[in-house]
Amino acid sequence: MKRKFWWPILLLVVLIFGGWLIVSQSLRDNASQQYEKTKVPTLFLHGYGSSHRAEEHMTQAIVKAGVTQNVIRATVAKDGTVKLQGALPQSAYNPLVEVEFEDNKNANYRQNGVWLKNVLVKLQKTYGFKKFNAVAHSMGNLTLAYYMLDNGQNKKLPQLQKQVNIAGHYNGIIGMDDQANQMQLEEDGAPKQMTGTYQQLLKLDDSYPKKQVSVLNIYGDLNDGSDSDGRVSNNSSRSEKYLLQEVYRSYQELEIKGEGGQHSKLHENRQVDRAIINFIWKK
Repeated sequence: MKRKFWWPILLLVVLIFGGWLIVSQSLRDNASQQYEKTKVPTLFLHGYGSSHRAEEHMTQAIVKAGVTQNVIRATVAKDGTVKLQGALPQSAYNPLVEVEFEDNKNANYRQNGVWLKNVLVKLQKTYGFKKFNAVAHSMGNLTLAYYMLDNGQNKKLPQLQKQVNIAGHYNGIIGMDDQANQMQLEEDGAPKQMTGTYQQLLKLDDSYPKKQVSVLNIYGDLNDGSDSDGRVSNNSSRSEKYLLQEVYRSYQELEIKGEGGQHSKLHENRQVDRAIINFIWKK
């Protein structure tokens, strides 16, 4: 008698669970239809002293949104060699690559740019990628900038299509070579005082491919009177536009206000997640 009693309940549970799986898959399929499906990988670049863990909130949010199901990691050893963890199937679309530098406290931006080149060469040899997107946080922005400074005109390498810059310190860091409310911009967007790094980056308009790269520049304002995210002044981040004004295909800015705009919280912010998704993949 007990067995007969449990069979209907078990059957009901199976039917409910099966129905939930079907509905969930349907919702994911409908969500994925909002996004372009390409073979172009998007690389995530962490900041000083950080790792792939700072990128995982963003990559997981992108997967959850239905943009892709494919995430791999590229780890760069201190000698510059690159190891790929995970594999991309031939059917993969919108793949994500979490880039991690083992020497994560190397403040030599040009060396970091060389390591990024090593990652791209490895991905190109392994998967044949001809294009890429980039999402960078903090020092990762300078890694990308110096990579482009030295390789932007090299047509043999994968070509940058879209870049998202988060908390970029293009013209100084508070507590190092900047302080709150010190740095001002001219009407044309040029900083009134330029750091040595910024002066080197002025050559980006010669190294970037003309009208190829679309840019989304995200920065945080704590609303505490500092006009900064606590580490980087808004004008230091916004000074990027002047560097690329002659070469970008399109340029957008997004300011994140309040507590969620704190420097290290920007890469764990849902508004930032949604902005990245819409900018890179939304149809």
